[in-house]
Amino acid sequence: QVQLVESGGGLVQPGGSLRLSCAASGFTINSYVMSWYRQTPDKERELVATIARAGGPTNYADSVKGRFTISRDNARNTVYLQMNSLKPDDTAVYYCKAVHFTNLYVYWGRGTQVTVSS
Repeated sequence: QVQLVESGGGLVQPGGSLRLSCAASGFTINSYVMSWYRQTPDKERELVATIARAGGPTNYADSVKGRFTISRDNARNTVYLQMNSLKPDDTAVYYCKAVHFTNLYVYWGRGTQVTVSS
């Protein structure tokens, strides 16, 4: 069964850190560009960060540059999002996305909630 499962979300105070994980099963991420998106109830889903198949290059939304870091461990079939200096505006459901680098087939995870609040 093909799955992307996000974990690591939760409640954190402003200025804190979280590390999200996205574990893939049923396929190997080696052939996929991996991304993190986020969405709040009043906004469209937005791209947060992307990482190429071999681990670079990476791209980030302007709002998270310098604070978030995307990485991947192809041997563990897992992608990570290290989030530092978190702000209340980072509150959202965070989703993992895989896009095949040739046929552009897409997989989405179900998301993990991140809440930044004092």
